[in-house]
Amino acid sequence: MKSNVTTLILGGGQGRRLSPLTNYRSKPAVPIASKYRLVDIPISNCINSELKRIYVLTQFNSTSLHRHIHRSYPYEPFNQTSVELLAAEQTLSNSDWFQGTADAVRQHLPHYYNKETDAILILSGDHLYRMDYRHIIDFHMSNNADVTVATIPVVKKDVRHFGIMQMETNGRITKFWEKPSPEDKIKDFVMPEAIRKLFQVKKKADLYLASMGIYVFKPEVLTSVLSGNEADFGKEVIPKSINKHSVYGYVFNGYWRDIGTIESFYETSIDLTRPNPPFEFGGPEGRMFTRARFLPPSTIESATLQNVLIAEGCHLEGVHIEQSVVGLRSVIRQGSVIRRSVIMGNDQFDHQTPKRKIPLGIGKNCHIENCILDKNVRIGNKVSITNHSRVREKDGDNYCIRDGIVIIPKGAEIADGTKI
Repeated sequence: MKSNVTTLILGGGQGRRLSPLTNYRSKPAVPIASKYRLVDIPISNCINSELKRIYVLTQFNSTSLHRHIHRSYPYEPFNQTSVELLAAEQTLSNSDWFQGTADAVRQHLPHYYNKETDAILILSGDHLYRMDYRHIIDFHMSNNADVTVATIPVVKKDVRHFGIMQMETNGRITKFWEKPSPEDKIKDFVMPEAIRKLFQVKKKADLYLASMGIYVFKPEVLTSVLSGNEADFGKEVIPKSINKHSVYGYVFNGYWRDIGTIESFYETSIDLTRPNPPFEFGGPEGRMFTRARFLPPSTIESATLQNVLIAEGCHLEGVHIEQSVVGLRSVIRQGSVIRRSVIMGNDQFDHQTPKRKIPLGIGKNCHIENCILDKNVRIGNKVSITNHSRVREKDGDNYCIRDGIVIIPKGAEIADGTKI
């Protein structure tokens, strides 16, 4: 690929379905796999794909995202790679906030549009996957497509979560249906056998091609489809483009997860602790990058660990941990048992914070299962968080339950002996 590509990474909206993790941060800034942020995934894919001009469009709760990008991806003069932030702004011509994904791209058009650009690649900032974007761009160029949509095969029961496409054997998209019900008559949208063979899809069940929220546009086509007032790509721009332009589907046949809900975030995090996880952050395809920190190695004393991801700077003493993620600077004290939980860790060590009755981290003889502990939480001694009654949804003092998963919000304190 020798084309000149501009990449836009969408910073996401309010992220209500990921609340309370998004109460103080945007979706792409949510921590994942003990030391990364979700935005590291598309940025790293871009770097590994040798795409050098990257813009991140932000609006809601963007402070931590801005800080992370500034500290992680400084401009690299030797290979002319840059990651530039484009924050929502009011102008003389527009005083509104972004109304959706398409509106965000429309409002920032003067900042990134370049007449020398051959293609504009648009990505979401809250998905977990590994992709060499050169493949989809080559596919886009070789078909002389106006628009290319990355798609992934899904089974019938999952179509309700996605926009699905009807595709001809040459890859051209002819119809788009936003989040149909599995009971709807969608047989005409079954993936053609010729497309299966072309992209080497081996699953035998009937499959449907779902949009991944990844798009490649000819620059002049993008400006044309954004000339109206459509707010969203998936619901409005792509269906409109199919009727006016040549729109093709690129089938991605690898691991991909949309981290859009508490349930998907939790399940994906626990999956990463498997002995052979479905996604690797390092490998021959390229590394996933994040902020370089100068933290001491983790200290583990008389602990039992089984399938655990552990970041740097942690102190674990006499604990038992299974199928869990342990984030930066985590402290878990004597006798505590942790199972199937996500512990995001701390932004500072305890000695760097004002003294409090309950220190940072998890106290002694605690029992925590099926739980997400956001950053900087303080859990007292003999605390039990297990959701024994299997409550699906609840808001309590310094905790909430979403999809049956107990969440301790950022900075919360749980007193000694508490049972949740």
